[in-house]
Amino acid sequence: MNTILLQAQGGGGLGMPLMLLLVFGVMYFFMIRPQRKKEKELAQKREEVKKGDEVITAGGIHGKIFEIAEDTVVISVESAAKIRIEKSSIAVINGEGAGTPKK
Repeated sequence: MNTILLQAQGGGGLGMPLMLLLVFGVMYFFMIRPQRKKEKELAQKREEVKKGDEVITAGGIHGKIFEIAEDTVVISVESAAKIRIEKSSIAVINGEGAGTPKK
């Protein structure tokens, strides 16, 4: 019975590091870069919120913006209760934001 063994030919040792660099480059352009772009857009939208905008928090609370401060907003929920939240916890603004498909 014959056994065939295949061995990679040594090409000066540049093959593996070059391949790893290529994989990380592809991951950056297809995964990391678009995610950072989305995060920057959402952060900008959070800073531009205005009274009356409908929001959904990261915790799933739906409400309308009632009052705006520097780092916080007060939202009015359905039972007419008002809740003060951090701007950074806003996930969706007027139907656009994290986890919502673009139309």
